[in-house]
Amino acid sequence: MPENFYSFNATSLQGKEVSMDAYKGKTVLVVNTASKCGLTPQYEGLEAMYEKYKDQGLVILGFPCNQFGGQEPGDEKSIEEGCLVNYGVTFPMFSKVEVNGGNAHPIFKYLKGKLGGWIGSSIKWNFTKFLIDPDGKPVKRFAPTTKPESLIPYIEKYL
Repeated sequence: MPENFYSFNATSLQGKEVSMDAYKGKTVLVVNTASKCGLTPQYEGLEAMYEKYKDQGLVILGFPCNQFGGQEPGDEKSIEEGCLVNYGVTFPMFSKVEVNGGNAHPIFKYLKGKLGGWIGSSIKWNFTKFLIDPDGKPVKRFAPTTKPESLIPYIEKYL
C-alpha cells in the first residue's frame, strides 16, 4: 500500500484521471458524499468553507458513494448537476466510489488504515471526513454528523 496520499489517483466526475499529487502542499479534506441523504445539506457548509479558505490552501475532494441506504443512486452527470444546481459546489468532485468492502477505492482503504474509526475502521455513513495535512499525512477523521463549520479550527491549524 502506498505510504503517501499523493501516490493515489482518482477519476473526476468528468471522467478525467486526477493524481492526488496535484494537491501537494495543500490542506485536503476528503469527504464521501451523497445527494439524497439527511446530511446532504452539509454540501452548503463544505462549499462555504472551501470558498473562504481555498486561496489559503484548502481543497475539498468529494467522493459520491451509494453504499449507505442507496442515497447516491444517480450517474456522474446527475450527481454533478445536483451538486451544482442545489448547492453550488465548486470544489472537485470525483466519480462514484465504494468506501467499504473489497471494492473500496484505494484512497479510502488508505485513509481508513491510517485513521480508524471508534468501532473498527469502516466508514459508517455518508459525509465521513478525513483531513490531510500539506505533507500528505492524514491527521484527523470526523464523523458524518460533524458539521463542516466545526472543522474550521483543525483546518486553520494546517493552512
